[in-house]
Amino acid sequence: MVNENEDESLITKKFEQKNWNEIKTKDSWMLFKIMAEFTDGFETMTKIGPCVSIFGSARTKRDSQYYKLAEKISYQLTLNGFGVITGGGPGVMEAGNKGAKKAGGKSIGLNIELPFETGANEYVDQKLSMDFNYFFVRKVMFLKYSQGFIVMPGGFGTLDELFEALTLIQTKKTGKFPIVLVGTEYWGGLFQWLQSSMKEEGYIVESDFKLFRLVDTAEEAVGHIQAFYDKYSIKQNF
Repeated sequence: MVNENEDESLITKKFEQKNWNEIKTKDSWMLFKIMAEFTDGFETMTKIGPCVSIFGSARTKRDSQYYKLAEKISYQLTLNGFGVITGGGPGVMEAGNKGAKKAGGKSIGLNIELPFETGANEYVDQKLSMDFNYFFVRKVMFLKYSQGFIVMPGGFGTLDELFEALTLIQTKKTGKFPIVLVGTEYWGGLFQWLQSSMKEEGYIVESDFKLFRLVDTAEEAVGHIQAFYDKYSIKQNF
């Protein structure tokens, strides 16, 4: 395991070995890799149809209540005609793909290599599995091709995905779609902080709280997503 000093040494060595021209050349070539990831992602995702993304921790254990709840939510969403998109890894993502596969629906995995993830889980449809090098390309796929987000308990990555979605909707950079936070006990502290700190300081307003819904059951989560589809008459994957 690399300690902090060794980590800094590796970073210093990396930059000492490259001059500025080499860095610029590498960045130019990187554009082609980025374009290729966007092209492959767009071509694959446009064929899938209406989907719901499920976010949450890769560290969630299989015997966790949240693993079981994510699986149940995914199963019910799929029976309702939705495709299910996850990050393709373990934990909550595995549970989401497992529920979709059990229901015979579309189980999509947008994979990225991380220290505590080991590639796509076994429940991802291999024809609908994609690998990404760049987080920002992967997040575009989530946002562009999801008509709803189910947000299970998670860490920094889950919060990143949640707040990016909220920001894009708040600033009208993307259309409004339902965001469901599952687990009022887990998310309750964050909700209180948003009320007592952000809202009190004037950084957000009361209407911003309508951008998401806190629930505890699979029925509530799926019902909120379904109500959105019914309201706008979006055709599902039947």
